[in-house]
Amino acid sequence: MAALLPINGYSLITVATQVAQLVAGSRWECCHFAFRSPVVAHKSQSMAYNGGVRRKNGSGHEHMHGPSSFTSLPHATPTLRNHAWLSAQLARLRILARRPGDLIFRGLTTIFVVIVVGIVLGIAWILVTQSWPTITTFGMNFLWFSAFDPVHNVFGVGAAIFGTLITSAIALAIATPLAIGAGIFLTDFCPRRFRAPLAFLIDALAALPSVVLGLWGFLTFAPWLQSTGEPWLNRYFGFLPFFQGATHGLGILAASLILSMMVLPIITAVTREVMAVVPNNQREALLALGATRWEVIRHAVLPFSRIGIIGGVMLGLGRALGETIAVTLVIGNEATAPNLSFFSTGYTLASVIANQFTEASAGLFFSAVVEAGLLLLIITLITNALARLLVARLGRSNIGGLIL
Repeated sequence: MAALLPINGYSLITVATQVAQLVAGSRWECCHFAFRSPVVAHKSQSMAYNGGVRRKNGSGHEHMHGPSSFTSLPHATPTLRNHAWLSAQLARLRILARRPGDLIFRGLTTIFVVIVVGIVLGIAWILVTQSWPTITTFGMNFLWFSAFDPVHNVFGVGAAIFGTLITSAIALAIATPLAIGAGIFLTDFCPRRFRAPLAFLIDALAALPSVVLGLWGFLTFAPWLQSTGEPWLNRYFGFLPFFQGATHGLGILAASLILSMMVLPIITAVTREVMAVVPNNQREALLALGATRWEVIRHAVLPFSRIGIIGGVMLGLGRALGETIAVTLVIGNEATAPNLSFFSTGYTLASVIANQFTEASAGLFFSAVVEAGLLLLIITLITNALARLLVARLGRSNIGGLIL
């Protein structure tokens, strides 16, 4: 039976015999090339050694030195190819046997990666399967319809997608300059005795539960916007389409400002940390050349830390896209047609899920709610991918006065 199963021209019995001989050491001198002694090979055998160094001795033979990755060219004999592969595998097993801790650690880290990937794929699979009825029923129209009407089985999240993107964009537009300014002040201008207390207060803002900020926005901030804030914006900036329309207090503007308060400490903390690790010799070199403090920050600090700042902004964007309870309390929760006015009420994908999930019955209603979650996952993945591309591009562009 074994003779009927050839392996590169050899039967299993022949291969097993060769392995036994290798282990016993009877033919070790002719094929042990990986770790203890070089292989002596004639030129006519045309052997290639991956990652190794080819040297000649006094007799004209070639010695192969280097790692155990061996590849023989097609001109090499089958015997040599089999011996090379078997020797490489045995050498690898010998190293792993001498270092069991490395093998265990490698296996554990591999398991952890598989678990993380499995969780993401499992979530995506559940969302796709549960939302399949609405995907097949509405198709791309689900992205454009603004109505979420379970009575007539008409569902769409066009207004919710618009609300998610516009509130997150406004929140980042407000929070990013403030965070960068706060990071510059804390690292370059703040007196040393005040740095730790101020940094602690900023970090404490990130520790506030979102429901607390949402309740404060609903009970205090939104009424102030309706009575004072939005009328003032309409009076002095009403020529812009962003500040036109009836004032409600609850709406896109209130949700955006609450989100900016939530992402501000995240971006500030990351900005402060990356600016703190800028080498002092860069600052001192520019100061020695007569540069001002602003020129030092512009030409040394910001170029060095901009990749980290972008990472902090993307981290804040992820928080803004997925925020649920605080936005649900202050956005108004009305499927208003997308428009440019910040005073209008609206929805986000997260608030749609929060408002409709408990009432969703089996069928298209439940499937529509799940598809809203699937779209939120897709938007988050797309923004993260774009952020990685942006960071990679900036990493290869000019830093300070140098071009990489």
